[in-house]
Amino acid sequence: MKNSFNISNNFKINLLNLNLVQMRNFFSSIGEPKFCANQVMQWIYKHYCDDFERMSNIGKSLKKKLSQLCCIAPPTFCNQINSIDGLIKWYVSIDNNFIETVYIPQKKRATLCISSQSGCALSCKFCFTGRQKFNRNLTTSEIIGQIWYIGKLIYKKKLKNLRKITNIVMMGMGEPLLNLNNVVNSLSIIMDDLGFNYSKNRVTVSTAGIVPALEKLKNMIDVSLAISLHAPNDIIRSMLMPINKKYNIKSLLHSVKSYLQTSSANRGKVTIEYVMLHDVNDKLHHAIELANLLKDIPSKINLIPWNVFPNSSYSPSNKDNIQNFSNTLIKKGYITKVRKTRGDDINAACGQLTGHLIDIKKL
Repeated sequence: MKNSFNISNNFKINLLNLNLVQMRNFFSSIGEPKFCANQVMQWIYKHYCDDFERMSNIGKSLKKKLSQLCCIAPPTFCNQINSIDGLIKWYVSIDNNFIETVYIPQKKRATLCISSQSGCALSCKFCFTGRQKFNRNLTTSEIIGQIWYIGKLIYKKKLKNLRKITNIVMMGMGEPLLNLNNVVNSLSIIMDDLGFNYSKNRVTVSTAGIVPALEKLKNMIDVSLAISLHAPNDIIRSMLMPINKKYNIKSLLHSVKSYLQTSSANRGKVTIEYVMLHDVNDKLHHAIELANLLKDIPSKINLIPWNVFPNSSYSPSNKDNIQNFSNTLIKKGYITKVRKTRGDDINAACGQLTGHLIDIKKL
């Protein structure tokens, strides 16, 4: 976002689009001191305040000016669906479409899975989201607004017995690195002391491997990185993920290695995501091949049981295959976890997010 601001009678600046530097520049452009920008940031992100009149340490003249020029507006949340295992999924209105945001409670933390695009252009064969057409990139306020809206519900105790959000993962709808500028701008707000103030170890960006964007990311911001790998070789990965035909495994891992050389997030490790598909990538020789592939990459591996969706030719690996695969990787020295399937009763599990309007009508 450029540091020029379109101020007119018909346009209000959504402050959720501005990181701290941009907020200070905006305040300077309207003749206000930068420390006032700090105060407003704190009201927005520490107190979830969207009413300038309630900002008690802001002068009356500034309140009036901000009310005329600005707004604090997250996207519209339409429906909330609760899973039997505690997950909560929201449909969020974006133009004439919907994105999805998922709250994942755990024993000692609570993770919010947020979307970065409406739809997805990558067409990964095992992912239901990948079957949806790409609509557009989300703005910073639409990305940040997912955290802000749900954080406000928890802060105001409108969602009973819910733990405060401790971790953020960009693993919802879309490919984050195809919306690089808005994603990085959002990350700067998420991790800023005056923003949401999350540690870079608690914020993860997941990518299918947009190599040029990953090269840019390392020079823009430091954040925990997850790679959707899902195969131990190019033949299988190209079949599952068309993006591999453009950026193969060798080029992707070279870029990952370069990223890790400058990153201190996640203890200098990348998370490798690997969906387990019966008779496709789940044999022991695949596990050995994967271990050899990653031998020079500081990594930990998440094995993901595949979540079924309609009209797919794939089937999930059985539990024994997954456990044997995991044990093989552990013996090879890798930190390996099998992700527990949750939220599949409301189509909120990994790879099931679609934003389909038909889902709304069924509620």
